[in-house]
Amino acid sequence: MIGVVQRVSQATVAIDGQMVGAIGKGLLIFLGVEDLDNEEDIQWLAKKIAYLRIFSDEEEKMNLSAVALEAEFLVISQFTLHASTKKGNRPSFIKAAKPEIAALLYEQFLNVLANYSIRPLQTGRFGADMQVSLVNDGPVTIIIDTKNKQ
Repeated sequence: MIGVVQRVSQATVAIDGQMVGAIGKGLLIFLGVEDLDNEEDIQWLAKKIAYLRIFSDEEEKMNLSAVALEAEFLVISQFTLHASTKKGNRPSFIKAAKPEIAALLYEQFLNVLANYSIRPLQTGRFGADMQVSLVNDGPVTIIIDTKNKQ
């Protein structure tokens, strides 16, 4: 499972021109699920993201987490995070989980992450063609892969 985490001052997601999710200060998370992901990956990644200290404290040091700041979360499913570009110019998505498996794990991730947030979790729609807008704050972008926990 891969999470691309961006610290944002605002972010929105729209489907067919209709806004379906929006946050102010918080974390925009692009989530990619692969066939080998499981409940342990979900638990580990949700906790890692929730407590990732990438917000500035009063001394302007990255020392605060989204949980500490009661920041918002916007989660977008993105199978293309598992693209392989080793051969040729057309990406292969063979490592990405099949939609029926990925959708279930995506929903489970949302449920776990929601337990860390006092605000309602904002999301896109699994499998939809989405337009995501964001103002990256910093910029701060962190890539977390559950296959690299050690």
